[in-house]
Amino acid sequence: MSINPVVLDVRVIPPRDKHPAIFRTFDGLDRGQSMLLVNDHDPLPLRYQLVAERPDTFTWTYEEQGPEVWRVRIDRR
Repeated sequence: MSINPVVLDVRVIPPRDKHPAIFRTFDGLDRGQSMLLVNDHDPLPLRYQLVAERPDTFTWTYEEQGPEVWRVRIDRR
């Protein structure tokens, strides 16, 4: 787990571009690096997509769970 994660605030990204931006950021991480995803709703569907498309490559930790801001730390394994 990296001390200074890459912060990706998707609240400012158009909805159609959010998941592609998240996957680009995740795929750009080295093993042991982290990203901090900031969103305006629970990104649980994204977790299911990551499990399906990038199995066994990450850990998912909620750092804040709403009601207005969700922060999820995604660590690259």
